[in-house]
Amino acid sequence: MGRSFVQLSLDERRVIARMHEKKISQAQIARTLRRDRSTICRELRRNFWHDREARVADGYWHVTAHAMASDRRRKYRKLLRDPALCAAVVDRLKNGWSPEQISGRLKLASGSSAGLSHETIYQYIYSQEGQDQQLARYLPERRRKRRPRYARKPRSLVFPMECAIRNRPEAINSRSEFGHWEADLMIFRKEHGSANIATVVERKSRYTVLFRNNDRRSKPIMSQLIRHLAPLPASARQSLTFDRGLEFVSWRELEKGMGTVAWFCDPQAPWQKGTVENTNKRVRRYLPSETIVLDVTHQEIRALCDRLNETPRKCLGFQTPKEMFSRHLLALER
Repeated sequence: MGRSFVQLSLDERRVIARMHEKKISQAQIARTLRRDRSTICRELRRNFWHDREARVADGYWHVTAHAMASDRRRKYRKLLRDPALCAAVVDRLKNGWSPEQISGRLKLASGSSAGLSHETIYQYIYSQEGQDQQLARYLPERRRKRRPRYARKPRSLVFPMECAIRNRPEAINSRSEFGHWEADLMIFRKEHGSANIATVVERKSRYTVLFRNNDRRSKPIMSQLIRHLAPLPASARQSLTFDRGLEFVSWRELEKGMGTVAWFCDPQAPWQKGTVENTNKRVRRYLPSETIVLDVTHQEIRALCDRLNETPRKCLGFQTPKEMFSRHLLALER
């Protein structure tokens, strides 16, 4: 994976100016700075100084180029260039709207030509102008300083080593014990929204539970899992195995809500929860990737669960998952 782009520094622009003055090629400048050639080409094109009065001053001057680039980034903020739009955004922030709600409403407003992303609003809130107005205090999550846009917690902290699948007990791996589940999300076409179907399968009986989520936020998904599994006896919901998707980062809610242990596959190894992966293939017969999930009713999802659970399985000696699951539940009650 290539590294993320970092703005050219003043020292890099100084090197570009010296080498460009000596007629050194853009390719050689790029190799010297370990930058892409297109970066050098774009820099010389955008920040080349043209003196409109005295042509003798034309050229690439590193200090001038750095100032031009900084000024361009500052002017890029739409809210600094449109005071009326800025006032409308600030007013909505003070009324408790989130930047995403403000952006979505502006796009929805009939006749509105003010296209504005929520990222632009966040940039303004944490800019010097926004800090002078103390706008961050109106956000749902109030922070004096903004976290980096794509910052994430180290996966080792989110999914600790003690929960790795390699540490999962042999009784679960061998399917000799009842009450251990695997879970996954079935994702559909992006243009149909973020709604998805969660698949939860008990490893020993292959009993399947399906439910719909309207987005991929982790806490609502965990709440749904608790709602569906909590009515079972504790011995029937001992553990759940997930992959390392961000939709499962709130897995600790399971331990708090119903005492269920979570296990996690190795990175890029979904085959380690093969039971739910194979179940997803069965479900895809009825819910292909182009399905509009929000149009699928809960009754239809329930009927699909019944179809899967009432179909004989070779791995169960041609008994059905429903029969096996009921038998194990009865054994727990004795």
